[in-house]
Amino acid sequence: MSVFTPPAVENEQLLSLGAAIVAHARAVPDKPAVIMGDQSLSWAEFGAMVAQVAGRLRDDGIGRGDCVASLAENSVEHVVLYCAVVAAGACIVPLPFSATPDALTRMVQDSGARLLFASPAQAEVAKSLGAPQVLDLADLAAWAASSAPAAPAKVRPDDLFNIIYSSGTTGLPKGILHDHRFRSRQLQRITRFGLGADDRLVISTPIYSNTTLFGMLPALTLGATLIVMGKFDTLEFLRLSAALRPTQAVLVPVQYMRLMAEPRFDDFDLSSYRCKFSTSAPLPAPLIAQIMARWPGNLIEVYGMTEGGISTALNCEAFPAKWDTVGRPGEGVDMRVIDAEGRELPQGDYGELVGRAPSMMRAYHNLPAATAEMIWRDAQGRDFIRSGDMGRIDEDGFVHLMDRKKDMIISGGFNIYAADLEAALRQNPDVADTAVIAIPSADWGETPLGFVVLRAGATSSAADILAAANARLGKTQRLSQVVLRDALPRSEIGKVLKKDLRAPYWPD
Repeated sequence: MSVFTPPAVENEQLLSLGAAIVAHARAVPDKPAVIMGDQSLSWAEFGAMVAQVAGRLRDDGIGRGDCVASLAENSVEHVVLYCAVVAAGACIVPLPFSATPDALTRMVQDSGARLLFASPAQAEVAKSLGAPQVLDLADLAAWAASSAPAAPAKVRPDDLFNIIYSSGTTGLPKGILHDHRFRSRQLQRITRFGLGADDRLVISTPIYSNTTLFGMLPALTLGATLIVMGKFDTLEFLRLSAALRPTQAVLVPVQYMRLMAEPRFDDFDLSSYRCKFSTSAPLPAPLIAQIMARWPGNLIEVYGMTEGGISTALNCEAFPAKWDTVGRPGEGVDMRVIDAEGRELPQGDYGELVGRAPSMMRAYHNLPAATAEMIWRDAQGRDFIRSGDMGRIDEDGFVHLMDRKKDMIISGGFNIYAADLEAALRQNPDVADTAVIAIPSADWGETPLGFVVLRAGATSSAADILAAANARLGKTQRLSQVVLRDALPRSEIGKVLKKDLRAPYWPD
């Protein structure tokens, strides 16, 4: 059942991933569909494998309303499985292998997955999760070989497409329900950024992440060539780019940061790139400036939520004066700002961002209370999704992000946004990476603490960094301390794990 009611789209056509794969296999059989390392599948080969696996799923009684889970790193087999489950009309549940076994067990139980495919590296963990049947993803072709290929199932807009789970490191993992309507509308969004059948797109983040799916699903539906990295490495990415001549890539900010810091970056020919996408976290303006100066092609920063509703894009080539923003809301997206009591604020005021868009999740799976907490309704009773992000919308309609609501620092009664303090720290040329958190203060309740990773060869001390940053900040914003680190803790898709940074300072 869908809780959120997204806006209607005029003259809408449902785009089916399964039907698209069949069409490309017929139209461009010899064109590369998926490339990973030494493996390369043409569209004819890829289409045949997807149909074969879909046939075995059909023979095993898997179809509409059924869930099939995966616990695996990126691989050609994982891409095939993902597409075959969707082509069979079932729901794919890619599990985050970064989660704890306890959290993964709850995800398997919550989804009701009938099958769990695991890579060899995840096999032992997979066997402990209580799935009805655990299968070896590496043996996918052999498992499906005895079945006849199946034509793609006819799907309806409200049929489930996938469940994307949060990591579940604290509390109950939330399963975000996406239907075919959601994915079809997202596909049409990325085509407006210029992605088409002639492109060669690189993905390098895990398939369980919506960041990856943002690029992977449109590339396959449109008949482009998908280039898959098993694990991101800066030099390998650069070598691959020079050899395979990709035109597009989907990366997260920490990957861009590492690429710009790579001493050999300028040695590689990256002239094939027309566009790069950045998702999952805001790109600092100084990093955007480096990318635009040193890497051919445009850069588009995309801000959104796996839940949908919130959606903006910044065309960095077209709007160089707005690199401190995450862009403007996309077509059909209605974004507002509300205060702590849920009252709508005027344009320019800071508050929590809420959004309504053509792509909105159906609900959190089996969590009606958590779903209800995400709803904000306007005066007309229309559903908006609460982002939990603090920000403002300027006079030109561009969105300025400040912080996660839960991460806002309240010191001496003043609201302090970590993003402002992090921006001040980044102005120091010796700072390669930074994050700011709140720590307890006997005098102020909370006070800001900065973590800094120095650039290679930098000689600044923590005191030097602190003094330079505080000279740029207002009196109520000043950092109490700077701590130097070799690296910041990050998730598989590069988000800074501020809960890990806070843990020593906020005992349970």
